[in-house]
Amino acid sequence: MDKLTIQDIDLSGKRVLMRVDFNVPLSIGGVADDTRIRKALPTIRYILEQKSSLVLMSHLGRPKGKLVPEMSLKPVAEHLAELLDREVLFSEDCIGDAAEKQASELKPGEILLLENLRFYKEETDNDPGFSQKLARLGEIYVNDAFGTAHRAHASTAGITKYFNTCVAGFLMEKEINYLAKAVESPEKPFLAILGGAKISGKIDVIQNLLPKVDALLIGGGMAFTFFKAKGLEIGKSLLEPEKTRLAAQTLADAEEKHNEIVLPVDVVCVDDIENPTKQINVDVENMPPNLIGVDIGLKTIALFAEKLEQAKTIVWNGPMGIFEKPDYAKGTFAVAESLADRTEKGAITIVG
Repeated sequence: MDKLTIQDIDLSGKRVLMRVDFNVPLSIGGVADDTRIRKALPTIRYILEQKSSLVLMSHLGRPKGKLVPEMSLKPVAEHLAELLDREVLFSEDCIGDAAEKQASELKPGEILLLENLRFYKEETDNDPGFSQKLARLGEIYVNDAFGTAHRAHASTAGITKYFNTCVAGFLMEKEINYLAKAVESPEKPFLAILGGAKISGKIDVIQNLLPKVDALLIGGGMAFTFFKAKGLEIGKSLLEPEKTRLAAQTLADAEEKHNEIVLPVDVVCVDDIENPTKQINVDVENMPPNLIGVDIGLKTIALFAEKLEQAKTIVWNGPMGIFEKPDYAKGTFAVAESLADRTEKGAITIVG
């Protein structure tokens, strides 16, 4: 890759600020699945071996700019300490005087994990002031959070303006190289699946992938903005009203250039996300005005599986529904099973 990595610069004696993806599931006993933490270990260990100090920052869950104790990264700090067999300091905040003092007092080989970035709305807003406050915590910026690299947030995008040196970690380098090879010279048929809550976070990805893929499958909350753009009833489902025109233009451009976009044909709807008394599977043309779409439906699961059956290169980013809740995760798990099957049969699959 053309971009700098941590091996291209001298880290010795520097205080490194590193964006990681520690958005892991928690349980009463601590971290329920540490896969994402383990993937960051090679970069963490390399930085520490250079006699550098290290400040780690991440988000966890969707606290929506509020302090939610259940989404604290403190259990992650404790788990990371066990994996590294060394102390990991924890900051009760991710910005401010106390965090800056802790960071400045770090000695070579010491690690500090900051509290959840998304306790501040400014993180997802890519607020310049927030980016600048984060930047005060390090001398060199390293991004090793490939799973969040597509988001223009303060800790991934805005912050880079305040550093002379910004580099990729090992995980980021590996994933970008793999992705570039697969996307630039993919084995055909080449399919992409995009999900997640908002079209705003994926529009650049959609526009970049559309000319390259044989078909683009769209699920998740973002699908409802496309439905709205097509004039369909979406009930009380998630909508970005300011993006409906963009969604309509994307669909029109795809049709004009003969790029195939495959939207869900049916969805799972409930009357209340937290405590539903009604849950039904309906075609998208028959969405009740008083219900909320929470997952792709059974027909869509079958349609997506059929589309994926012949694919030799597949890129998947984002869930098909509110997968954190088991009743709304069937679509996401079904896609995962289809990808596992295709991988077993020799297809190149990229999930991130």
